Amino acid sequence: MSTSAERPARIPARLLRDPGHCLALGFGSGLAPVAPGTFGTLAGVPVYLLLAGLPLPAYLLATLLLAALGVWLTGRTARALGVHDHGGIVWDEIVGLLVTLTALPPAPWTLLAGFAAFRLFDVWKPWPIRVLDARVHGGLGIMADDLLAGVYAAAALHAGRALLG
Repeated sequence: MSTSAERPARIPARLLRDPGHCLALGFGSGLAPVAPGTFGTLAGVPVYLLLAGLPLPAYLLATLLLAALGVWLTGRTARALGVHDHGGIVWDEIVGLLVTLTALPPAPWTLLAGFAAFRLFDVWKPWPIRVLDARVHGGLGIMADDLLAGVYAAAALHAGRALLG
């Protein structure tokens, strides 16, 4: 299996017809020719808006279930593509955004700040995110670094909210 730096020129059409691969590719958002992770994160906004009205325990359960599903989905799609963490696999960004926005109101400022904070931590990969990204493989590895980036982003947003009132 090749590394995430290598990106196949095309995703085979048969993968796009498979619902599981379509989810792993963020409903097609991961097919963006540039910044697929950013487009994948954007695809997470409507998912968040669908879940935002749930009571917190239900929101957490839904996020946990989507993360667990993501381990299977992303691992399966990575194997099918022959690339550990293909840039088009963005289910991890979708769930990472859900983690980021946990227990925050679905207001425009929240979405903008959450989007920016998640992208910052996902790209920057501070310790131990970088370690997870390098050492944990398969679907768990694909999901783990984005889930932790979501935790960091959520902590930053909640700290900022507490400081600003």
